[in-house]
Amino acid sequence: MSAVNSLVPARFLTIISHLVIVITIFWSRDNNVKACLPLEFTQAQYDNEDRKLVVGLAITLGLFALELAGFFSGVSMFNSSQSLLSLAVHCSASVSLSFFVFEKWECWTYWVIFAFCSVLPAFVEILLFVAVFGLKRKPL
Repeated sequence: MSAVNSLVPARFLTIISHLVIVITIFWSRDNNVKACLPLEFTQAQYDNEDRKLVVGLAITLGLFALELAGFFSGVSMFNSSQSLLSLAVHCSASVSLSFFVFEKWECWTYWVIFAFCSVLPAFVEILLFVAVFGLKRKPL
C-alpha cells in the first residue's frame, strides 16, 4: 500500500476522534465552564462562559462539516500535504482536548487548540476547494 493510500484511513480516524471529543465536551461542559470561573461566581458569569464555550464548539462543528465535505468529495482525499497537515493537527487536538476534559483546563486553552487544530486545516481545505472548483485546477 502506498504512503498516500495509508494516509487516507489515518486521516479519517483522527478527524473522527477529534469530532467525538468535541461532541463529548458539548455533553459534559459543566466542569470545564466552572474551571474558567473564580471560586465564587454568579449565574450571569457562568452563563457568559458557557455561551462562549458553546459558540466555540459550534464553530468547530461547522469547520468539521467543511473539512469532511472536502474529504468525502475527493478534493483533498488523496492530497498528501493536506492529509499530513490534517493528520497532525487532529491527532494533536484529540490528545489536547482529552487533557482539556480530564484535567479541567481553563476555557482560554480551548481557543488556542481551536485556532491551531480546527481553523488551520479548514482554511487549507477551503483553499483547495477554491483551487479545484473556482480556478479549475488540479490540487498539488
